[in-house]
Amino acid sequence: MRRAALNALGQPVGEALDGWRPPIDPPGILLEGRYALLERLAAARHAASLHRANSADGDGRNWTYLPYGPFDSLAAYRAWIEECSPRRDPLFYAIVERASGEALGVASFLRIEPGSGSIEVGHLNFSPRLQRTPAATEALFLMLGHAFELGYRRCEWKCDALNGASRTAARRLGFTFEGIFRQATVIKRRNRDTAWYSIIDGEWPALSSTLARWLDPENFDADGRQRLALSEMTQQLPSAGEQRTCS
Repeated sequence: MRRAALNALGQPVGEALDGWRPPIDPPGILLEGRYALLERLAAARHAASLHRANSADGDGRNWTYLPYGPFDSLAAYRAWIEECSPRRDPLFYAIVERASGEALGVASFLRIEPGSGSIEVGHLNFSPRLQRTPAATEALFLMLGHAFELGYRRCEWKCDALNGASRTAARRLGFTFEGIFRQATVIKRRNRDTAWYSIIDGEWPALSSTLARWLDPENFDADGRQRLALSEMTQQLPSAGEQRTCS
């Protein structure tokens, strides 16, 4: 917790942000990594590949905590992409595996608030083929890096408080847990308590270096197994284990 400054009345106030300027909205440019590319989501380019990759999720568990899906046909999925892809908030990306050239997942920037320097990463849907791969981690690394390079001060991760897999992923990536917003929304006619996580700009340099070290090819053996676990690496960062409460 930062030490508050005092104003002329002796009241504690937040630190002055002299020199900080609100960032621009994410421009939707191509984000390129070693294992993955992030392209603006487009039905003509990505719908068939994504629908095919999602079909491996036979029981539809990837869609449980999302406000839409599963889609029972390519036509229905294409229609959803055509509806959401022109939007600027959420700004949707397709995650393309470099090795195959196939789109295997979706992610977005949302709740984009340049005036406060805050942006969220969400609408994550990683097909079974993308899950637990370097490309999946790199996709989020690219998005976070892009947001901080644009000048955002805070990147958020929010999920259903009952979504254990998403909460584990947030911690693994180095997000700090901030608390639970009770009865925050309604998803698919069910209550959702929302868990909040964040990374702030002062934490990003050390976290970025850690993620880059994990993604280095030297961290993987000949069979693609990691030598160092990212969760163990991020747990050693100064912000690891912090918990803040929300009102």
